[in-house]
Amino acid sequence: MEQRYDPKKIEPKWQKVWEENEIFAAPEDTSREKYYLLEMFPYPSGRIHIGHVRNYTIGDVVARYKQMCGYNVLHPMGWDAFGMPAENAAIDNNTHPAKWTYENIATMRKQLKRLGFSYDWNRELATCDPDYYRWEQWLFLRMYERGMLYRKESFVNWCETCRTVLANEQVEAGCCWRCGRQVKQKKLWGWFFRITDYAEDLLEYCDKLPGWPEKVLTMQKNWIGKSTGAEIRFPVNGTDETIAVFTTRPDTIYGATFMVLAPEHPLVQQLAAGTGQESGVTDFVARMAAESRTDRMLENREKEGIFLDAWCVNPVNNKKIPIYTANFALMEYGTGAVMAVPAHDQRDFEFARKYGLEIIPVIKPSGEEAEETAKEQAYTGDGEMINSGPFNGMHNREAYEDLIDWFEKQGIGKREVSYRLRDWGISRQRYWGAPVPVVHCEKCGIVPVNENDLPVVLPEDIDLLEGGGSPLASHEEFVKTKCPKCSGPARRETDTMDTFVESSWYFERYCSPHYDKGMFDPEAVDYWMPVDQYIGGVEHAVMHLLYSRYFTRVLKDLGLVAFKEPFTRLLTQGMVCKETQRCPEHGYLYPEETEYRDEKILCKKCGCPAELGRVEKMSKSKKNIIDPNLMVEHYGADTVRLFCLFASPPERDLEWSDQGVEGGSRFLNRIWRLAGNWISALSETPPYDGPPAGLGGAARDLYIKTHQTIKKVTDDIEEKFHFNTAISAVMELVNAMYGLESQLNPHEAEQRVAGVMRHALETAVLLLSPMVPHITEELWAALGNRAGSLANEKWPSYRKDALSTDTRLIVIQVNGKLRGKFEIEADADEETIKERALSDENATRFIAGKPVKKVITVKDKLVNIVV
Repeated sequence: MEQRYDPKKIEPKWQKVWEENEIFAAPEDTSREKYYLLEMFPYPSGRIHIGHVRNYTIGDVVARYKQMCGYNVLHPMGWDAFGMPAENAAIDNNTHPAKWTYENIATMRKQLKRLGFSYDWNRELATCDPDYYRWEQWLFLRMYERGMLYRKESFVNWCETCRTVLANEQVEAGCCWRCGRQVKQKKLWGWFFRITDYAEDLLEYCDKLPGWPEKVLTMQKNWIGKSTGAEIRFPVNGTDETIAVFTTRPDTIYGATFMVLAPEHPLVQQLAAGTGQESGVTDFVARMAAESRTDRMLENREKEGIFLDAWCVNPVNNKKIPIYTANFALMEYGTGAVMAVPAHDQRDFEFARKYGLEIIPVIKPSGEEAEETAKEQAYTGDGEMINSGPFNGMHNREAYEDLIDWFEKQGIGKREVSYRLRDWGISRQRYWGAPVPVVHCEKCGIVPVNENDLPVVLPEDIDLLEGGGSPLASHEEFVKTKCPKCSGPARRETDTMDTFVESSWYFERYCSPHYDKGMFDPEAVDYWMPVDQYIGGVEHAVMHLLYSRYFTRVLKDLGLVAFKEPFTRLLTQGMVCKETQRCPEHGYLYPEETEYRDEKILCKKCGCPAELGRVEKMSKSKKNIIDPNLMVEHYGADTVRLFCLFASPPERDLEWSDQGVEGGSRFLNRIWRLAGNWISALSETPPYDGPPAGLGGAARDLYIKTHQTIKKVTDDIEEKFHFNTAISAVMELVNAMYGLESQLNPHEAEQRVAGVMRHALETAVLLLSPMVPHITEELWAALGNRAGSLANEKWPSYRKDALSTDTRLIVIQVNGKLRGKFEIEADADEETIKERALSDENATRFIAGKPVKKVITVKDKLVNIVV
């Protein structure tokens, strides 16, 4: 064993051993219990960041731990390789997205291997590989046959910067989730998956995922957005048209005094056509299309609209009410039409006041006169129904169901459930994605590609367009084809699929990544799926995680899998944060652009003092980022891994600390020196594994501490993933070993004491091995253990008789007279001793129900109970 700990020698050595011996290969072995551990796969941006390191280190600890516990562990890695960033980077660098992507994959694969992660690299996949997206196209055809998807023209979220459509889930605060620019509405043809068919099931199963964080389930429930109420039909005056509205407040229908349609509603332009309002309505609709949904939804946003010069009829009282289009009505909520009740909705109240529309209260608070209701603002509470025909005098909540029954009898409405969730628009107007496998034939219309012609391969001989936009439409060789149905001329679909389609089933493909007879080998999926532990960011709660749950249901309904939920347990790790540094002249600074001199942080560019800002999420824009490659080069992978695990529990944010990294390095050097001091002395000594009663003094204390540490670390990993407290427990054990060493010379230790030390040292190495695998492999081998990898060693177990420390005798007195004795753990506190004394059988007999005035303890040896 080298005297000095040198990770630059040790880490490549063991990484080579793992790779050459396929230590982490995962065969399907039905005789063994499986454990499928998966972190969300990365986008191949070209270099990993410290957030990747933290995420993958967390997963690696669990995977290695489960392997040592005897599970057959599947821990794969691959690449979410399609998408706009690759396309945009290729444009910026005058290269092809495929070349850029595969070069980045090679770089990142090398970086991940350098960190010692226990991946089965034989299962590596990239979603831009035709052998992968071929099966995605195959599934598209099956879904098309079953009516599970469709094409329609509709208003969609459009990002002008990225030149593509976005799903509702990809619009964040009115901006594109990728580029951060404002999103507007645009009318386009596109393909949609019928995710709404599964809305109720997705919602119901949110309560059947006990291994998921509550915050993620709440986000999904809110996004699905179930509402119960009634659908009511309002006839359009003078036409055969009706306007259907969904409302959760059917008890207010008698107070509906005007109708509001979303600017995108198909009736808006139709009703305004040929009226004096047509031009104004057209301008208003165009202006609204340029605004984001989020802006239109703001409560403090001024309500504005325009009259369509059209009327409809309130079906419960046959009153004509005007029809408007307004900025606060959204097509994706309900039916895109709102029965406006200004007396009982503040938004409607403000609009009515602005445009001089009638306000009729139909619910009044108890004890208030009807004419006082809704004079200054809308009344949104419960109360007695007024101005409501046969329902006058009823409490509005009692009338709720009666009203819907009456609608159904009158043929004007029905009970209805509405969801906020909308069908998933998957069409993207960009190049770097999986082609949609259909053609457009003038004679036959839309025709699916023949299954034998899959995959429809994305052509690579293209020139990317500056500023985005897809070059596929102008690629004649790709576009021009024959109709699979009539063999006549046809044009291929030039939309590509949303990249979230690829990430909605990759976890199933990992089960058999080289299978060429279908999406995956059914037997392999039956064995490995569902994923036992999934790890990733909470930001994917209503995109990737919801889509994956939906996709798995599609696969089940097509008979391809036997389960509904893809992930049994989910861990959402916190962010990695660091303070920012800012120069008044040069703005934000990278850590390497500052220096500490004369107790000041100075900008290296100009020498001026830099301001130390608040701790924020690491980001390129704030330049508060740490390059993990530099950290690994300087300290080694094990130190970086140790810091990421020790600095914070995984579900919380981690604040980067250079001092913390230094501390991790010192600890690894400390355990290295301890092992070096003892290894030669322990070469002929087996570990002691007998009862603690056979030991005495410091050796017994260390033996008990060792078993307490095994239990603590096991519980922390198994139950809570609290690696920080697990590491802290091992640090305490190392301190205890140093304490024993201070009392004797290793080469003069008696056999049994040396056996205890060997047991403690080997235990510390085993417990740390999932966290810092390289140094522990080296120490395990240096201790003379059998050849092979520590990853295949058995996780240590503890002895129950070695968990408690020494006991002590406590004497009980009642009013100063000896009444009993008991033994208690030596480390029991005063309150525990008092409680034990008061419950002692002998003491309670002499207390005999009398009130206890006080309980006195004397030097933790005697308890006197005064009654």
